[in-house]
Amino acid sequence: MAEKYSTGWGDIRAYMDWSMVVVTLVLLCCGIAAIYSASSSFANGAAVSSFVLRQMAWGTMGAVLYILVLKADYRNVMRFAWPLFAAIIAIFILLLVAGHTAKGSQRWFNLGFFRFQPSELGKVIFALTLAKLCSALPPHNIKGIGAALLAAASVISLIMLQPDLGSALVYAAMLAAVFVAAGTPAKILAAMAAAGAAMLPLGWLILKPYQRMRLLVFLDPMIDPQGAGYNVIQSRIAVGSGGLFGKGFMRGTQGKLHFLPEPHTDFIFSVFSEEFGFIGATIVILLFAVLLWRILSVSLYTRDLRAKLMCVAIAAWLWFQIMESVAMSMGLAPVTGLPLPLFSYGGSSLLVIAIGLGLVQSVNIVARKERF
Repeated sequence: MAEKYSTGWGDIRAYMDWSMVVVTLVLLCCGIAAIYSASSSFANGAAVSSFVLRQMAWGTMGAVLYILVLKADYRNVMRFAWPLFAAIIAIFILLLVAGHTAKGSQRWFNLGFFRFQPSELGKVIFALTLAKLCSALPPHNIKGIGAALLAAASVISLIMLQPDLGSALVYAAMLAAVFVAAGTPAKILAAMAAAGAAMLPLGWLILKPYQRMRLLVFLDPMIDPQGAGYNVIQSRIAVGSGGLFGKGFMRGTQGKLHFLPEPHTDFIFSVFSEEFGFIGATIVILLFAVLLWRILSVSLYTRDLRAKLMCVAIAAWLWFQIMESVAMSMGLAPVTGLPLPLFSYGGSSLLVIAIGLGLVQSVNIVARKERF
């Protein structure tokens, strides 16, 4: 019987990376403040909306999950990587049959009080699976690379059928990061990158019409200023009007006057930038950079290859969403609808990020305990 690991409260207190905890909480609080502002209007003043209350509830549940993951120990969780991977594949298939459809996409299960998005949960499961697979079969040859590509293709293809291009790109970024961290030869990485570039015309053909239009308006929003380009134009106005110091908390106009669509989700960074300006936005980006740095520091510190690859995959997942969401708000990347981690309103994203960060923290605790 495999050994069962345990993490005591004393280990958690002694070896916790408190800087990671503090940065996470500060970002979460900034996100709740932005949601509070984005979901209010000049008509209702500072009334607390249901979005704020629910985000705070998700944050509380996320904290509980975070602690439970610490107590469970990532090594115990890693044992269930393959059963969890099989389960998420089954859930993705069920989603295509019985999922809730909104705005042309079938990405959610409507549970009444909560819309659950399986692709969010799939990110942390994919990180676990890739770590376990690529540590057992290093992607240094056809066998190892083929196994990882097959696992990735099985989830990415199902996500593209929803369709959810943004999440599919997150999974691809996680795969690429794990390949690099696992030591895949540079010539093989270059060959895969060239093959991916060669397949871009095929990718264009399989995109839905609205996805193609999002790419076109990224190049020139004015080709459809009242339609697909409207979001990008209004988001640019919001970010630019913030200036150096911003208009002040609760004084932004783009979201409150309903010019900015989805201000509490897709364009939450635009709301924050308008009210806190370049200085505030820069501080938030630096906080995200610190969080990613701490995650990668844990990956470098641990001696467990599985843990190292898992941390790299989680870092790549968060980095891609941060980069895309911030760039999208400024018109520097196409609109994909990816949430800004710890900022955007949404229970699925917040709870799964809590699990992912809990796994990283568990790796940190185990690694430091073994060293001292």
